[in-house]
Amino acid sequence: MFFAFAVLLGGNGFAQEPAKSAPMEGSTTDPAAHAKIGLKLPANPKLPTLFLVGDSTVRNGHADGAGGQWGWGEPIVDLFDTAWINVDNRAIGGRSSRSYMMEEQWAETLALVKPGDFILFQWGHNDDGPLDDPARARGTIHGIGDETKEVDNPILKIHETVHTYGWYLRKYVVDTIAAGGTPILCSPIPRKTWMDGKVVRNEDTYGGWARSIAVQQHVAFIDLNEIIARQYDALGQAAVEPLFADPHTHTSRAGAELNAAAVVTGLKSLPNDPLAPFFSVKGKVIPAYRP
Repeated sequence: MFFAFAVLLGGNGFAQEPAKSAPMEGSTTDPAAHAKIGLKLPANPKLPTLFLVGDSTVRNGHADGAGGQWGWGEPIVDLFDTAWINVDNRAIGGRSSRSYMMEEQWAETLALVKPGDFILFQWGHNDDGPLDDPARARGTIHGIGDETKEVDNPILKIHETVHTYGWYLRKYVVDTIAAGGTPILCSPIPRKTWMDGKVVRNEDTYGGWARSIAVQQHVAFIDLNEIIARQYDALGQAAVEPLFADPHTHTSRAGAELNAAAVVTGLKSLPNDPLAPFFSVKGKVIPAYRP
């Protein structure tokens, strides 16, 4: 399989901690929401856990292939030896880096994290939208700076200070390290959007911003967008069509399997891959790519 990879050195150091989120007393999150979509606790609390946090491109719906759509967080389980590590996919469809926090889903996930655990983060697909959209209210401010905007959140019915995409990523990193876990940031997988015979990249937006936060915080970064896009370029448009189950965003099972393998090849290209001891026989044969 063809692989390409861009990486930044991982580690547990970080710069200054961002300000805490606004209080969420007005959250309308249903405490049983995770059960309704099938989120499960780590199978064996005595083992380290690899948590997956993101949107529907990581975990689609109930993670049962409805509508032919799969996120990469389901097939990636087969690439790890679950006798030695739990793989807990806590991504939720329709969420952004902001709404996953504001709906207290991040608080639920973070409460499960213990020293020695790992979290792969992939955000960006739902961050580009109005900050106070009455239907979703999940957008974040572009960039990685300290800009904020005050909004009345029409979904949660609270006044909210909205931050940049980078601010939210930075908070995920800081929170994970404080809990004793190892954060790994990923750029968003590419959409099925072509220009001049190549898949459109996002290095100028969410992919580049995720990379910048990884640099600032001295944590690992997997350029999943570029790894997968190069494979799509090599395959060509006709061959890529069956890898998607909708016009441009959500993958089929075959596409999700390709993306899961891309995550593993990205991990293996890290200078010190912290998950190296945990690959399954199937995962071990996936090569690391050196561009």
